[in-house]
Amino acid sequence: MTLRIGNASGFYGDRFDALREMLTGGELDVLTGDYLAELTMLILGRDRLKDPGAGYARTFLRQLEESLGLAHERGVRIVANAGGLNPAGLADEIRELASRLGLPVRVGHVEGDDLTRDHPGALAAHAYLGGFGIAVCLREGADVVVTGRVTDAALVTGPAAAHFGWGPGDYDRLAGAVVAGHVLECGTQATGGNYAFFTEARRDLRRPGFPLAELHEDGTAVITKHPGTGGFVDVGTVTAQLLYETQGARYAGPDVTARLDTIRLTQDGPDRVRISGVHGEAPPPTLKVGLNRLGGFRNEVTFVLTGLEIEAKAALVREQMAPALSKVAHTRWDLVRTDRPDAGTEETASALLRLVVRDPDQGVVGKALSGAAVELALASYPGFHVLAPPGKGSPYGVFEDVYVPHGAVDHVAVLHDGRRIPVSPISVAPAQETAVLENLPNPPLPEPLPQGPTRHAPLGLIAGARSGDKGGNANVGVWARTDEAWRWLAHTLTVDRLRELLPETAELKVARHDLPNLRALNFVVEGILGEGVAAQHRFDPQAKALGEWLRSRHLDIPEALL
Repeated sequence: MTLRIGNASGFYGDRFDALREMLTGGELDVLTGDYLAELTMLILGRDRLKDPGAGYARTFLRQLEESLGLAHERGVRIVANAGGLNPAGLADEIRELASRLGLPVRVGHVEGDDLTRDHPGALAAHAYLGGFGIAVCLREGADVVVTGRVTDAALVTGPAAAHFGWGPGDYDRLAGAVVAGHVLECGTQATGGNYAFFTEARRDLRRPGFPLAELHEDGTAVITKHPGTGGFVDVGTVTAQLLYETQGARYAGPDVTARLDTIRLTQDGPDRVRISGVHGEAPPPTLKVGLNRLGGFRNEVTFVLTGLEIEAKAALVREQMAPALSKVAHTRWDLVRTDRPDAGTEETASALLRLVVRDPDQGVVGKALSGAAVELALASYPGFHVLAPPGKGSPYGVFEDVYVPHGAVDHVAVLHDGRRIPVSPISVAPAQETAVLENLPNPPLPEPLPQGPTRHAPLGLIAGARSGDKGGNANVGVWARTDEAWRWLAHTLTVDRLRELLPETAELKVARHDLPNLRALNFVVEGILGEGVAAQHRFDPQAKALGEWLRSRHLDIPEALL
């Protein structure tokens, strides 16, 4: 029997109406919501400092106020990681809401991810749990399950394991659910949102519908969306999401390691893509733990440089600011040449000089910096002004990940009647096996294209890309849409060529992973994001547009592909 799982949230702050839209737009068995990201955990941690009863996604509770009755009426179960740092608190709030609405809704939650007490100095330290705690809650009759930090895919593997009766050793089935969950987790990124070839879609992309997966007992799935909703689902949109925030061909999780190199995608009809062939292996013996801590304070100011002698103006203001920056721990200047010669507007005649400072001492990056910048108003380059006055300095976060044995975590399913059921590799039968994670060797390359005339053109004319962040690292997944383009891409886009096209990566460690079934290459760039998104190390702190920068770069492309 098919299990229909939809998604109604890809991040904390996603479309508020999506929960209702998914409940009213078509048939569903389970509706999931992903509210957590590395940055979100830091935000919730700061909320909890102010109010120990906080720490969960309040938006989710407001969404349930208008949709919990609808879900109950339609028999749709809801699973969300909106519990954040306080899943028990959110579960209590939902129980109170259900009582107020007169709904006999049973609410379960999952605990055990919070390891903050074991990591002194961390604002939040949470292990990435798998889906079996969710499965226990659902098997015991929960209508709503809220969790803290589980893997994004666990929101799908948990309901699937509960529905089909899968155990820890059903690796291929679990891996299929992990892949489907990875496609669903970012919501409309699977239905045309943020898609490289959006101009070719010929579909309404103003309000893409949220995705859903039709899962089968053997682990295969069809990705689709409700009829009549915006956006579209095809092999390209699913490929793009599969490459998002991944690394090698082995996609490790607490329940299973999914082999991304075994995925097969086929168009199964309009807005339907079938995922099959996914192979699974034993998960690694450790769990990832995300650590968030306050790293200090940051401030920034952007100087506007207009007209002639842009470089000289930038040099002057840098020299004038130098004394105020002498004690700052981290200083970064970026000159962004947005100016054009003989421009028709003042804005297009201007360049931006951005200064970002970070230091453990708020005073060093606050008043001292602000005063120095403001004092230049009448004493610097001609046309001096800034986009906005610098502030007093704001706190920033630092993210890192560490690993602990499975046994270091008390994974517990807490049921609606108060029962607490332990969930761990040794409490289920058969006992869960593990395997140390190792990178696979890259598969053989396809035959290169025959030599022929070329044209110097943007890579994006023949290849799509999607990029994202994992702590201080970024990934850039690049895929070709035809076998011929894949033959060229696999031989041309080497690590050295990537470094040439993206000079920011020239001195960084870059790994390439080949995924022939997807006609794709996945590059992992270590350290490009510094200490993670919360540290705001670079202009694009989550590397969201790194792939689009790559697609805009020119190289010699065979004319036969253009």
